[in-house]
Amino acid sequence: MNPGSYQTNIPSQMVRLDFVGIFGSVYEHSPWIAEQTFDNGLTEIHNNAEELHFAMVSVVEAADKEQQLALLRAHPDLAGKLAVNGNLTADSTSEQAGADLNNCTAEEFAAFQSLNDRYQEKFGFPFILAVRGYHRMEILEIFKQRVENNIETEFDEALAQVHRIALLRLQTIT
Repeated sequence: MNPGSYQTNIPSQMVRLDFVGIFGSVYEHSPWIAEQTFDNGLTEIHNNAEELHFAMVSVVEAADKEQQLALLRAHPDLAGKLAVNGNLTADSTSEQAGADLNNCTAEEFAAFQSLNDRYQEKFGFPFILAVRGYHRMEILEIFKQRVENNIETEFDEALAQVHRIALLRLQTIT
């Protein structure tokens, strides 16, 4: 058997191409995180979602602010134009639908659009929330609160939410 042809779903036993193919989308449009995680070395400890997540978080935390900002900017607006046009990733579509964001009333949609615009103008990246377990009305209230944060607080909160989204996705994959 060719050593590069063995396929497995166990992270520590995967070849780089397969690992990035499976885990490259855990962080929205940011396969560099999976690539760096693999390159840092995987052992048996990384074969569960929590430990693999810890390794991926370490990569993000070691990245410079520009890379982190690019990661935040890779996320779509909640109930935004990409969702309306059907241009979200499969994961984002499922996550937003699970929070009932695809059933916004005209007034709710307008409120999301207004908040998305205000948030983006203030912070320079989209509002990010791990929406699993929330309903759209709860999300709207959280959005209204967080848009009042300062940039440092919100940057940190957005990264924390990105990490939470990644963990939830990893738990689904592994």
